[in-house]
Formats: sequence, structure tokens, C-alpha cells
Amino acid sequence: MTYVVFFALLLLITLLASYLKVESNRKKAIEAKKKLFNERVSHASTRVKLKLNELLDAKIIRPKYNSRIQAIISNFFVVQPHTDENLQQLEDTADLLVNTLSNELMKTHQTNSAQSLIDNIQYFVSELPQQGILYNKVFYRDTLPPLIANIKTEDTIQPTDNIDDQNESPQNPINTQFIEEANIA
Repeated sequence: MTYVVFFALLLLITLLASYLKVESNRKKAIEAKKKLFNERVSHASTRVKLKLNELLDAKIIRPKYNSRIQAIISNFFVVQPHTDENLQQLEDTADLLVNTLSNELMKTHQTNSAQSLIDNIQYFVSELPQQGILYNKVFYRDTLPPLIANIKTEDTIQPTDNIDDQNESPQNPINTQFIEEANIA
């Protein structure tokens, strides 16, 4: 009888130790997932912040607009749950904003004209919600992408040397040979 009690106790201790180990690993996995989630949010925020600082240094945006544009990222999870799908949407939104601003900044360096970009950014900022609660799923899905598209300025056509090339008709080798033979004769 004492052997049965001893083995039962040993089995219970082993089960308890196994349960505690599994629970500890589960908590560590949850913490690692949260840490990765927060790092991805931080990375998206940092990318936007760096691009805004670059625009601020180039005097494309005003300092008061900096925080308004950063609110796009910082208010993303105000009314939305912390899910992988929403995180991916945040990263896509941040990428779209950063890429658009980068492309437009390059255009201003090429054309030496920043006024249209400045005007477009002022319009963009004026259309952003004033309250954090308004940064909801509908805003990020339906309203923000067209607003970001409005930042884009018109492409200016750079004059090239291809105009002369377009007026000349391509000569084929037979015509060239015929002309050379005619010149010799």
C-alpha cells in the first residue's frame, strides 16, 4: 500500500513539474510574440519619424505637422485590436506613406520646386482626423490611401535628346548599301 501512495505522489509531482514547465514555456512564447509585435510597430513608427525629420530638415513640412502625421501610426491601435492582420495593415500604411514621401522628395530635388509638395502635404494634414478615436479601421482602409495618393505631385517631363532620334527614320542595311553603291557610281 505504501508503494502505491509513493508512486501516486511521485506521479503527481512529475505531472505538476511538467505542467509548470509547459506553462512557463507558453508564457515565454506569449512574451516573445508581444515583443516581436511591439518591435514591428516601433519599426514602422521609426521609419515614418525618420522620413518626417528628413522632410523637416528640407523645409518641406512645418514642425507642427510632424506630430499630426506621426499620429497616423501612433493612433492605429486606439480602436483596433492587436492582431497580426492589423499589424500588417499598419506596416503597409507606413510603407505607402514613407515611399510616397520619399518619391516626392526626390522629385523636389530633381526639379528644385517644392511648393506643390508643400501644398499637397498641407492639404493632407488638414484632412487628418483631430481625435484619436477617429483613427479607425474605415479611416485606414478607405480614407487614408486616397489621402496619401493626393500627396503625389504632377510629374514634370524632362526634355531629352530623344526628340531628334524620334524624327529620324531607322535605316535598314539594304537601303544603306544601296545609297553607298549609288554614291560610288
